[in-house]
Amino acid sequence: MTMKRFHLKPLVLASSSPRRRELLASLGIRCRVAPSAFHEPVYIRGESPAIYVKKNAAAKVQTVATEFKRAFIVGADTVVVHRGSVLGKPRTLREAFDTIKRLSGTVHAVYTGLAILDTDDGTMRLGYEKTQVTFRELSEKEIKAYLAAINPLDKAGSYAIQGAGGLIVESIRGCYYNVIGLPLARLDALLLEFGVSLFDYMAVRRGSKGIV
Repeated sequence: MTMKRFHLKPLVLASSSPRRRELLASLGIRCRVAPSAFHEPVYIRGESPAIYVKKNAAAKVQTVATEFKRAFIVGADTVVVHRGSVLGKPRTLREAFDTIKRLSGTVHAVYTGLAILDTDDGTMRLGYEKTQVTFRELSEKEIKAYLAAINPLDKAGSYAIQGAGGLIVESIRGCYYNVIGLPLARLDALLLEFGVSLFDYMAVRRGSKGIV
């Protein structure tokens, strides 16, 4: 029995995040990277964080959509929510320190909004993932040592769960990859609504299918 061959539209990642690109690469998935020029608006207190990140993800794919034909554009937006406040990327190291100190010994939520746009017909699918993260109680010395080990300025909530993050994160409840910035299972679920899967893109690397 021969496997039915079909053509996959290229995946385009509308993000400059190296972590999102690395997650797809870890699956053997090749994608084009087209960073979006969209700047997230200030979060308005009282708005649903899920709606906020989905709107931002949608805006990111729309800003690059005209550059590609016959492609799936993937956009993502991640924020940290702590006691009703949305924490994005810090502007300074002092702000990063204050953020980690605020999160120390408490539970917060990480939301990532996802958007996939089919440039053939303009169809878009939206989704989001939520993960609860608990931080250890951290001393100021530990916070400074952690921040010296990473670059917090490009990270929502001023931290990354991978690497040295293992020293500050006590536990998580939910998707680990969501905290990195790209919930892979949720992304695959959205792609399935278009009739394709991340497994199909993994197979391309093995040479069983072709992209045009």
